[in-house]
Amino acid sequence: MLKKILYGLGGIFLLFIVIGIFAPTPKQEVVQNTEQPKQLVTENVEVEATTSVPVIPKSESPKPVEAKAIQPVTSTTNPTPKYTYYAVTSVVDGDTIKVNINGTVETLRLIGMDTPETVDPRKPVQCFGKEASNKAKELLVGNKVRLEKDSTQGDLDKYGRTLSYIYREDGLFYNKYMIEQGYAHEYTYNTPYKYQAEFKAAQKSAQENLRGLWSPTTCNGDTTSSSSQPTTTQSTGKFYTSSHYSAKYYYPESCDGWQSLSASYLKSFDSLEALIASYPSRTKSPQCQ
Repeated sequence: MLKKILYGLGGIFLLFIVIGIFAPTPKQEVVQNTEQPKQLVTENVEVEATTSVPVIPKSESPKPVEAKAIQPVTSTTNPTPKYTYYAVTSVVDGDTIKVNINGTVETLRLIGMDTPETVDPRKPVQCFGKEASNKAKELLVGNKVRLEKDSTQGDLDKYGRTLSYIYREDGLFYNKYMIEQGYAHEYTYNTPYKYQAEFKAAQKSAQENLRGLWSPTTCNGDTTSSSSQPTTTQSTGKFYTSSHYSAKYYYPESCDGWQSLSASYLKSFDSLEALIASYPSRTKSPQCQ
């Protein structure tokens, strides 16, 4: 019995020895556990160092850049003018003038227009000639003009005068203006010119509105007679019109149209000449034709 007990204790003792040999010691486990986290911590620190943005010291912060005003770029050269203008030295009559072209005075005969004669020694001063000449002086003397040639008319007329249209510096188209205001007839010499249709329309406007030489108080459109011998006699009798700003027509007394005019604006005259002198833009009412 005792022998069996001793054999049992010896087996247990041997078992403890075997377990002690193969089991890891606590010290080794602690070392292994502590070394692995240290290695991980070290690696994390290195990664952070490579990916983080360096902090700029306060003293090294960049200074704000002062904005400078942008200066406009100016050209030192003057732009080339679109047109060349020449000084008017004198007015011969309404359709003929003299200009200084680069130091040389040239005579211009203006295209597409014809004003009553004032200086032709072969002819008496024609009706409305002085008025046209004076208007030309008013518009041109002391001013500069640019010239426009017309290939359909050539450079010179049969008297050696330069053929041209002229424009003032403010844009006034002189040739057309003189026709439109009744100081000149539209004039075509042999061949149609560039602005023929435009000038004919201007003359029609002047004629319909009795402007200038088209007025019955001046030449009634006929400038061939002497200015001292009017071609028309006064149209006597009563004539009526409205003083309203929108009014366009006048009415002879024999035409009932005037009776429909507002009494507050109604104006009466003893002759057509007197009416036209006060209201030069009035034309005869279509009702009275």
